[in-house]
Amino acid sequence: MTARLKPVASDRETFDVRNPATGESVGTFPVHTAADIAERLAAARPAQKWWDDLGFSGRKKRMQRWVRWLARDCDELYEIGFRETGKPKADVQLELLAGLEDIRWAAAHAKGVLGEKRVAPGLAMMNFDARVSYEPLGVIGIITPWNAPVYTAFCGIAYALASGNAVIMKPSELAAATGVYAVESFYKANPDAPEGLVSWITGFGETGSALCRSGVDKLGFTGSVPTGRRVMAACAENLTPVLLELGGKDATIIDDDADLDAAASSIVWGSMWNAGQACVGVERVYVVEKVRDEFLRKVEERARQVSVGIDELSDIGPMTVPNQIEIIRRHVTDALDRGATALVGGLDSIQPPYVHPIVLVDVPEESSAVQEETFGPVVVINTVPDIDEAVRRANATSFGLGSSVFSGKRGAEIAARLRAGGTTINSVLTFVGMPSLPFGGVGDSGFGRFHGDDGLREFTRAKATTRKRFNMGEDMQQFPRTKEQFDVVYKVVKLRYGRRFR
Repeated sequence: MTARLKPVASDRETFDVRNPATGESVGTFPVHTAADIAERLAAARPAQKWWDDLGFSGRKKRMQRWVRWLARDCDELYEIGFRETGKPKADVQLELLAGLEDIRWAAAHAKGVLGEKRVAPGLAMMNFDARVSYEPLGVIGIITPWNAPVYTAFCGIAYALASGNAVIMKPSELAAATGVYAVESFYKANPDAPEGLVSWITGFGETGSALCRSGVDKLGFTGSVPTGRRVMAACAENLTPVLLELGGKDATIIDDDADLDAAASSIVWGSMWNAGQACVGVERVYVVEKVRDEFLRKVEERARQVSVGIDELSDIGPMTVPNQIEIIRRHVTDALDRGATALVGGLDSIQPPYVHPIVLVDVPEESSAVQEETFGPVVVINTVPDIDEAVRRANATSFGLGSSVFSGKRGAEIAARLRAGGTTINSVLTFVGMPSLPFGGVGDSGFGRFHGDDGLREFTRAKATTRKRFNMGEDMQQFPRTKEQFDVVYKVVKLRYGRRFR
């Protein structure tokens, strides 16, 4: 692992990470305890002070150094990600590219977003100078999922570090190797960084629960809704604020003037990439009746071309979690039992550890395949009479993470009506890969934001500072207050606020 961390004791509980397709062991990792986390937190406090004292320029320099190191060492990470998750190396490459862009953007824009700014004091306090700045919270706990372990690790660390914080990260026990690599790579690029500035812990739910209760200054979690509720409850014991990026049931609307070739290609990729194991994957499609048949023909043609396997350049790889395969089986069975049609695939497409593409058509809205997160290479396509009905159905869910619209003329109009944290017009998921845009959801999809100005401020506290510049007549902030003062303020209120504003 690293000389910076104590060697694992021979009597410590450990676990193996294995490739879900081959069963190959990728590595053995310790199960960390609350005591281990307390040690890391104690080391993180002085390290965070060192990091904060570097200022924006010092932190930017070291984060840029980290980006360069990762770019040069990318082959090792591609191999780790491929062996650990079984996903095609192209998907690992996409995750790294997005992660590097997050680090670069956060480092480059932190000063402009978080640096001290002068603001207007207002009429009542016009003799004061008013400024706002954003201070780091301290030590941030980050818990990352198994489905996009490279991207979520770099994303979480990047925004916390750029904001001046230290980080304790717990990757999923199913994808520990990439999480550990992310942390260790920072030190390889920055050997002068103190121990504790960025550290990792590994283990199961008990370890994550201990991190929530450890006294970190904020907890950022990416994962399922049920686990997110438990994270929030555990953090509430210490009033630890949380950022929750949870599940989704993303909908796409196909208007009658859409580019159907582009829509079909995007829908197949958006629903199948990473074997559908994505919180922002396309799971529901509502197509206007006028173009239904042609759209289905194009989707079917493209979905049947998706390759499945363990080869480096396969389109999709294995399912990571066996339990997820059973959820897919339940959803598909329920849809078919309720009268849906399998346009592509079906129950025989479920061949553990793989699930081949499944396209379901005319699925009743009350079915589990429409109402619950499937998290597999399954997409539901339902027909609607018009856009109003498409919007109604798209919004008829407790989730609200991502959405997309394909329309020639009404894209922006339709997008504005969708209840989601992000919407893409004439493509899918693009807002996720843009570090300048906030990423997060509403409803059961969570709250708080990674990325963008909001993502940087997420790991800070706003600080207001005022300074009196000069005395202005009699001071109303002391006693006694005179009738003359009252009369002056009375007239100001009438003159300034009693007239129509321009």
